[in-house]
Amino acid sequence: MRALLDVNVWVALFDDAHQFSARANAFIESPGVQVATCPLTENGVVRVLSLPSYGRRGGLAIQRVRQRLQEACAALDHAFWPDTLSLRDDRRFDFNRVQGHNQITDMYLLALAVAHGGRLVSFDQSIALASVPGATAEHLLLL
Repeated sequence: MRALLDVNVWVALFDDAHQFSARANAFIESPGVQVATCPLTENGVVRVLSLPSYGRRGGLAIQRVRQRLQEACAALDHAFWPDTLSLRDDRRFDFNRVQGHNQITDMYLLALAVAHGGRLVSFDQSIALASVPGATAEHLLLL
């Protein structure tokens, strides 16, 4: 099952000092792993790692982060999933199951994974499966 890596997983992959770097690397080095990105995850990893306040040394140059993402996607069994879902679609999203604004992006990424027959891979323990109709435990992997 192809894995849509959450922004936090990409950040941990690119930052060896990240608290979950070992977990992210262990996952990505699993035999047969297939990964996916989408515009939200690609934008997010470039934004986070280039923040001037990121880490002890500050952020990386935007072009450097972009280059690392390009290199990683080229080296992995990677697919790009376009953002094709709308939060207005009641068939894809159950906002009655959302606890707050911090869950919107996670819900969207989970729904995108479900739509592509894949799974979302994240460190975020608060992702609500029930917010995405049809999502099951196999659609979400928490590292």
